[in-house]
Amino acid sequence: MVFERSRLVRARYSAGFTLIELMVTVVIVAILAAIALPSYRQYVVRSNRAAVEAFMLEVANRQERYLLDKRTYAGSLTALGMSAGADVSSNYTVAVTSSSSAGLTYTITATPIGSQLASDTECGVLTLNQLGAKTAAGGGSRCWK
Repeated sequence: MVFERSRLVRARYSAGFTLIELMVTVVIVAILAAIALPSYRQYVVRSNRAAVEAFMLEVANRQERYLLDKRTYAGSLTALGMSAGADVSSNYTVAVTSSSSAGLTYTITATPIGSQLASDTECGVLTLNQLGAKTAAGGGSRCWK
């Protein structure tokens, strides 16, 4: 009889988790999520920005090759035979403008759209011109790598 009673007590305690154990686990997971989620979002914003910066530099390289061939800069991405890839076009609108009557200057502008617009308040609109001058409308100091 004592043997049966101890077996029943042991079965009762090994049946599962208590409510307190479950609540402690939920609190720990919530704290970890509260710390990790903002860091992850900032990582995604920075990686999207790096992708568009790399694309803008490739456009600048193509502009220089176009200048050697045509003696003027191209006024659009299509004139360069380029289009923004899916990773860039889903987060930024990239435009190329050639200014002056001789077409000897250009500006590449990347304007954030969608969630990138809402999240990237540090840098905002990125620009690159024929002189290699890189600017950011948001005023952040670490926008261009």
